[in-house]
Amino acid sequence: MAPKKPVAKKTKKAAPKKTVAKKAPVKKAAAKKPAAKKAAARVRTNSAFMVELQPSAQLAEVVGSKALPRTKVISLIWDYVKEQGLQDTKDKRLINLDDRLKAVYGNKKQIHMTEVSQAFKHLS
Repeated sequence: MAPKKPVAKKTKKAAPKKTVAKKAPVKKAAAKKPAAKKAAARVRTNSAFMVELQPSAQLAEVVGSKALPRTKVISLIWDYVKEQGLQDTKDKRLINLDDRLKAVYGNKKQIHMTEVSQAFKHLS
């Protein structure tokens, strides 16, 4: 018997690679020169929410009797709630009212944190 010739294996041709069109490089905008003089920052001192108002007697027990802007009243109410530990333990969005806060918010047991601003009714 005659020796068999090795058979060459057929190989598949690789698919030609797809060429991706290159995008033109993005040109950066020229940096703007800073203005020679900066305009003075405008300070708003007469905003309606910054006007100092006198709290009622009920609200004065919580925030004090001194005239305060609305933003400070809300801040002081939250400070009082945290000092007294009045936030509900299960849902921190609820505030358990004590006797002082019940005088401000009505005869409720709890209020939602979004209702804190209802204390503005006690400002004049």
